[in-house]
Parts: sequence; C-alpha cells; structure tokens
Amino acid sequence: MLHFQKITSLDRPELAPYRSLKRSAEHAKLGIFVVEGDKVLHRLLESEFTVVSVLLLESRLAEFEPKLRARPEKDIAVFVCERAAMDELVGFEIYQGVLAIGKIPALSSLEQILAVSPRPHFFVALDGLSNAENIGVVMRNCVAFGVSALIVGETCSSPFLRRSVRNSMGAIFKLPVLELTPSERRVPRVPDSIMVGDSGNSSLRNLGETLRELRARGVRCLAAHPHTDKKVLSQANFTGDCCVVFGSEGHGISEEVLAACDEAVAIPMANEIDSLNVSAAAAVFLYEVNRQRGIT
Repeated sequence: MLHFQKITSLDRPELAPYRSLKRSAEHAKLGIFVVEGDKVLHRLLESEFTVVSVLLLESRLAEFEPKLRARPEKDIAVFVCERAAMDELVGFEIYQGVLAIGKIPALSSLEQILAVSPRPHFFVALDGLSNAENIGVVMRNCVAFGVSALIVGETCSSPFLRRSVRNSMGAIFKLPVLELTPSERRVPRVPDSIMVGDSGNSSLRNLGETLRELRARGVRCLAAHPHTDKKVLSQANFTGDCCVVFGSEGHGISEEVLAACDEAVAIPMANEIDSLNVSAAAAVFLYEVNRQRGIT
C-alpha cells in the first residue's frame, strides 16, 4: 500500500535521509542509496530493487503514480511538497524535483557472477576510482556494451553514492556489482535490513586477489594502461573470457593490481596526449571487445 503524505513539517524522522544527501556515510550505514532525477526514478521503479520512499514535487506525482502503484512493496512512503519546501529540506535546489530512497541489495559474490554470466565472460574491474560521476558513467558504458558484471576495488568510491547512481542513468539497476569493501566500511547484516559491504566474498580481500582468482578460473585480465609500449588495443585478444581493468583518474592502475593482470594494453593516441578520462577510455575498450566478438 502506498502512503501519500503532504509534507507539513520538515522535522519528521522519515525525512532524515533527505536531510543528509551530502552525508553518504550515514546512508551506507543504513544500507540505503539516493536516487535523483526523473529518468533514474523511472528505472528504479521498473527494477527489482527495493524502494523505501519517494519525495516529489506535487506537480510530478501524476507522472509516477502508476508505476508506484504497480510496485510490490506494501509500505512505500510517498512524500509530496512544493519546491520551496524541498529545497529547504535537502539544502540545495533539486532541479527536476524528484528524489527517492532505495535499499542497497545483497551484493553479488564472485561465484554468483561466474555462474550467471554468459560465455565468453565479459567483466570490468575498477581500481582506485574516487570520482562518483566517473563511476556512474562507467556503469552506463558497461550496460551499453553488454558487460556481465562490475568489480569495484576496495580503493574505489561506492557505486551507490548519489552522484554515481545519477550519472549511471539507472544502469546500476541492471548491472551485477561485486564491491570489495574495505574492512573499516563493512557493516554486519541486521534483521530486515541489507547493509552495504555484505558481498559474500569474505575470502577475497582486495582487487589483486580477485583478479588472480579470475585468472585461475581461465579469465584473462587485461589492464587499460596508457604507459605501455608492448601492445595497443587492436592487438589484444578479447574474444575469450576476459576482465578489463581500469585505474584511477590521477594515477592509473596501482602496481599491485597491474602485477595481477595478464597484460597491459594501451589506446593509441597522438604524442601530445597521454591519457583519456576513464569513462571515455572505458567506452573505447568496451567497443573493441564487442567489435572483436562480432557484436557491433
């Protein structure tokens, strides 16, 4: 059952997640994430992710009401308000006037990812990405080019940050994620609540170990590394089981993770340019994988 509620007081405890949009650590502890924007909310409502609540401008309610009524949850709180109240509640202007809170699902394990992924396997792994917007765009690229799962290293920002979810344009709702969460960010599961960090991979502590495990199972791990003179993109073989690894915005792939890969591959570029934004590089690499596999 939906609970439509006109906001009359901004101090209501149910609105607490909307008052803390910039305090992502609080959301992680609660096992929730924030959705911002109309297209992303539409895709959340079409997904199997659990919806906790929705906050809308009163003028937007009719657009989303049919999908809200079709949801399987019995207790979604739908808050409606005027723009001035929304801006005061969150502390800044939400241009489209659309927000929602969802539950972070139980994250996939490596075994689950391998079991459900079609052959040849096609994975992407991230090392050290700190920019939430970049992670979001990489996720969007992954879904666009048919990646089976995303492996997020322990040195990355969470893919469930508000800006990651927003920039993914809802792709995160379609992409299995294996998040190797640092021990200091792990939160034990409690009844009736899915908490961040419960990935089912207690034996896999970091990305290097995960890549070595993939290699042991016959998955080639190829590092997208601009500073190599050994092999360029068109010379690499992506036709078999593979995982493409992308590094941080400033320093690229760490030495430990690079050592865990089978080989490093570069995108050929003009001499005065030494690298691309990670999301742009991902699009180039993932297109080449599809080209070699006869998909594009």
